[in-house]
Amino acid sequence: MRPTLLTACLLAAAPLAAQNAPCGGDFAAFKAALAAEAPAHGISADTARSFLSGVRQDPNVLKADRSQGVFQMPFVDFSRRLISQSRIDKGRANARKYDAIFTEIESRYGVSRGVLLAFWAFETDYGAVQGDFNTVNALVTLAHDCRRPGLFRPQIFAAMKLYETGDIDPARTTGAWAGEIGMVQMLPEDILENGVDGDGDGHVSLKTSAADALMSGGKMLQSLGWRAGEPWLQEVTLPDTLDWSQTGLETEKPAADWAALGVQPREGTLPDLPASLLLPQGRKGPAFLAYPNYRVYFEWNQSFVYVTTAAYFATRLMGAPVFNAGNPDPALSDGQMKALQQKLATRGFDVGEIDGILGAKTRSAVRAEQARLGLPADGWPTAELLNAL
Repeated sequence: MRPTLLTACLLAAAPLAAQNAPCGGDFAAFKAALAAEAPAHGISADTARSFLSGVRQDPNVLKADRSQGVFQMPFVDFSRRLISQSRIDKGRANARKYDAIFTEIESRYGVSRGVLLAFWAFETDYGAVQGDFNTVNALVTLAHDCRRPGLFRPQIFAAMKLYETGDIDPARTTGAWAGEIGMVQMLPEDILENGVDGDGDGHVSLKTSAADALMSGGKMLQSLGWRAGEPWLQEVTLPDTLDWSQTGLETEKPAADWAALGVQPREGTLPDLPASLLLPQGRKGPAFLAYPNYRVYFEWNQSFVYVTTAAYFATRLMGAPVFNAGNPDPALSDGQMKALQQKLATRGFDVGEIDGILGAKTRSAVRAEQARLGLPADGWPTAELLNAL
């Protein structure tokens, strides 16, 4: 069973504490250290030992963690791969089926049904594909691994608390390879903080209850800063004379200022909100204004292409048309992108890991070098830029 899209990239911005968290060494000794630490988190040593007794290291989790090439795809290809007519039809059917739940979420948390439907679709195909990795094995394996222990070690103690309430079974609870559980894929800490018993049965059952999963997802988005009643992404058309260096998430202007520069909505009107102009594949491809709620997506997920696709799909589910794909310049190959990142890093830019993925840091560096070289500074790397460097 494939890993969900959320698990494939939520790890891109792990906390700095990850560098100092205990990890590695003998796995049995590592488990014993977890049990010894549990009382400091309000968990009895007996509970911790019971929770950890059957835990095994899972090499398939580590393999999945190191296989995340899907996010190297450009936005147009990625979105076409994820957004099918079947997913749109199922989303609209679920919007009708759970209308009362979505209405309550919109009233209580201010989160549009389109937003939650898009997450639900992409993470688990509306609950059909939730992952078959043992959750506790996955969390302990990733905490023992020394890549991001600071992210996963706290999740183990949160899972122990869910074990105490009967909401996690170490032997039977399954989910994604990075330890998320349920229809909208939430980590144990997020379940503790934002889990909602939407169906009133006394438990937060994100795997089996759509009401619990959707209500919990709505509460989580609100806690991350979602602003009620505001849009998140809007397709726009652009003049050929635009200053492309102003595009990207680093620049934010009132929507009225973008309008004064010739940026126009493809449908409807521009709201009275600050916005950034996004060009996922440069000035020749699709164009969107991203509003404050768009940035909340990055609190859920760290991949630019995933976030933009999820945000766009949410607008589709709310009635927006298919985006105008335009005719963007060809994307660089994996090898070319890594070579470009290496050249940018050599020039002093922080592009993060040399991974072939066009993330926010690489886009910013590309834009700066395009401007320096007198190229259109739209953040889309081309063979021309690579050759110029």
